[in-house]
Amino acid sequence: MTAIEFTYHIAKVSKSLKPFAMRLTKDNEDANDLLQDTLLKAFTNRDKYADGTNLKAWLYTIMKNTFITNYQRMVRKNTFIDTSDNLHYINSFENSTENDASGKFVMDDISKAVNSLEESYRTPFMLYYRGFKYHEIADRLRIPIGTVKNRIHIARKELKDKLFVYAHAF
Repeated sequence: MTAIEFTYHIAKVSKSLKPFAMRLTKDNEDANDLLQDTLLKAFTNRDKYADGTNLKAWLYTIMKNTFITNYQRMVRKNTFIDTSDNLHYINSFENSTENDASGKFVMDDISKAVNSLEESYRTPFMLYYRGFKYHEIADRLRIPIGTVKNRIHIARKELKDKLFVYAHAF
């Protein structure tokens, strides 16, 4: 396959790569960068592509591996290395303090939001939160499983609206 033919085939398939990049990165700019890196690697390594194999799968694999490599590189870059003589500071918690006030405020707000739900929504939601399966909740409350799913969905939606101030706070 010539470079022009290869480029043509990549261009056709690359439109389906953008949503996958968005799922991986959760950011439009990072997704564009990942897509660009993927296409560059694919073009650079086009001699390794075997005619007749699934080009789309090959590109998805390149993208996934590129994302993983970039993520690992970022983690290594952000890892704190203690260069003190006795490696004291990295493991020292004796001089650190924690302020639990904000956590208490958040928990109070969550409790208020959950308690403000109608009982018919709060009960299935809390059972699900505690680890019960849908069918167990349905059996326990003697309601259809579809109703259980619907009530949990509505409860989550209401909680999301009531606690929206915390959506990007942490």
